[in-house]
Amino acid sequence: MQINFWIEYGIRLLSYSKTPRLDTELFISYVLRKSRTWITIFDNFILNSDQIFLLKKLLYRRLCGEPVAYIICKKEFWSLSLLVSKDTLIPRSETEILVYHSLGRLKQGDYVLDLGTGCGAIALSIALENPNCTIFGIDCINNAIQISKKNADNFNIKNVKFFYSNWFSCLNRKFNLIVSNPPYLSYNEKSSLSRELFFEPDIALFSKQHGISEIKYIINHSKKYLFFNGWLLIEHGYKQSKIVYQLFKKNNFYNIKTYQDYLGYPRITVGQKIC
Repeated sequence: MQINFWIEYGIRLLSYSKTPRLDTELFISYVLRKSRTWITIFDNFILNSDQIFLLKKLLYRRLCGEPVAYIICKKEFWSLSLLVSKDTLIPRSETEILVYHSLGRLKQGDYVLDLGTGCGAIALSIALENPNCTIFGIDCINNAIQISKKNADNFNIKNVKFFYSNWFSCLNRKFNLIVSNPPYLSYNEKSSLSRELFFEPDIALFSKQHGISEIKYIINHSKKYLFFNGWLLIEHGYKQSKIVYQLFKKNNFYNIKTYQDYLGYPRITVGQKIC
């Protein structure tokens, strides 16, 4: 049967999804190893039996709620198509704002730390845009570190280093900028969340004390690892902006600002070490 048949089939099957056509086209692209543009132009192309078998398998995994990124093992972020696995959080568009505000605070030769790097999305995006800076990405999941290293190799990005550390546990140097998208969901929220989130690692999503404990830990300890005039940038839940601001203030950060995400929610808070 032709591509156009399978697109319509997928749209009907995945009607619960917000993007059934996109999901289906991504699966067909993955199966045929062709671009979505090619699929659109040659929508009368006939899939063989092996391709149909694989496509059905992918569609039914999606029907069970598994995120597209885990099914096709990649996710677009910034200008990169990144490998992901179930050991890494799926990069999200709002985190690109974290990258954007990091780039505006960097100078040539700066040292950057990405805390909880996952697949390396933040670290690699910053490294790509700042080839004269040195970026360090750390994570407490060894499999995530392996994924981030593969992503760096795939894009031949040389100014980034990935290694194991449980937050600051294995660090012995200072940085000009520390950036993090830490876990900030509360365990109390778990029952009300999208089923897709249950495929992602809990350690990258959930935090104690109503989702604020890891953010609090990072803010409390980061000044020790920042140079004078260094910056800390943290992504957080939109309901956490006030408490995060107060934590920055309590720890004597200056020039504290909170930025909105694409939907207008307060999502990123930054502060500078002056003393």
